[in-house]
Amino acid sequence: MPAFPTTPIAKLTGHKGIVNAVAYSSGSQSYILTGASDRTIRLYNPQKAPPSSVAPTTSNAYPPGLVNKYTAHGYEVLSIDVNEANDRFVSTGGDKTVFFWDVQTAQTVRRWTGHAGRVNRGVFGGDGDSIIATGSFDGTVKIWDVKSNAYKPIMTLDDAKDSITDIAVHDADILASSVDGRVRSYDLRMGMCQVDVIGHPCTSLAVSKKGTEVLVGALDSTVRLMDRTNGQLLKAYRDDAFVNKEFRVRSTLGLNDSVVVSGSDDGMIFAWDLLEGECLHKFTHMEMREVKGKSAGQPVGKKDVLSAVAFCKARREWCSAGGDGNVVVWGMGS
Repeated sequence: MPAFPTTPIAKLTGHKGIVNAVAYSSGSQSYILTGASDRTIRLYNPQKAPPSSVAPTTSNAYPPGLVNKYTAHGYEVLSIDVNEANDRFVSTGGDKTVFFWDVQTAQTVRRWTGHAGRVNRGVFGGDGDSIIATGSFDGTVKIWDVKSNAYKPIMTLDDAKDSITDIAVHDADILASSVDGRVRSYDLRMGMCQVDVIGHPCTSLAVSKKGTEVLVGALDSTVRLMDRTNGQLLKAYRDDAFVNKEFRVRSTLGLNDSVVVSGSDDGMIFAWDLLEGECLHKFTHMEMREVKGKSAGQPVGKKDVLSAVAFCKARREWCSAGGDGNVVVWGMGS
């Protein structure tokens, strides 16, 4: 097992409200994009925001490390995904609209409407990131053509019986998790839909690099690794202190798919060994430290939720986004 990054190396400040979305830029992954309930998206260079940084008190000043701000959302921002070329990103949120951004100009290239409820997730897919797949509170998955000027989706998938909480794309497959307790995998080439029954409201999806497994977070305080070929449960990740029964929190794979990392309802972060299922590390986001033993925080409200985690593929680093409005970047330290 490679060494796990446990040292807080940067604190990204400035959001006024829960940070729902966090994403690394593509390529060298030098930048981090964040989206929050304050309706703004922020682009940070974490190397310029050391842990000791204190955000300027003047209202118009940029906090340390902040490179740019993106403002178009009228409601909270719920998801961000960056394309491979690193010049565009997609954001979704409470305004039922899909925003397609130019990174440099901080302007929207396109905005798609059509969902009847908040859009919980938007991700790139297809050859050359030619499509965007979105999942909504309205229970539908919609696919949008990035290359054309069409303002209607090229496809709508409406099999779910409840809100779509997360979307993942692997090759020609689009996976969608739903509050109805199911993960649906759509093979667009074959026109087939495979359904895996989790049995509890699903909140998070991540596909392994090989594409043969999917990591599913659910509201029974359990993260599951499922075999995509036969729907078999390969491993369940739990801990006495791990609480996820109320909020939509994200879990992810890291360190070349050797660890599972998840936020929780109470501001803690957990890292498990993928194969063994053993809990390796626990962290508290607000206090920026590792927690020893079985102690757990008490869920109090949205301010305590640890809503999103993202793992850096370029180096041993990851970040956590919380209800306190901050993002903590964790690395190997000196």
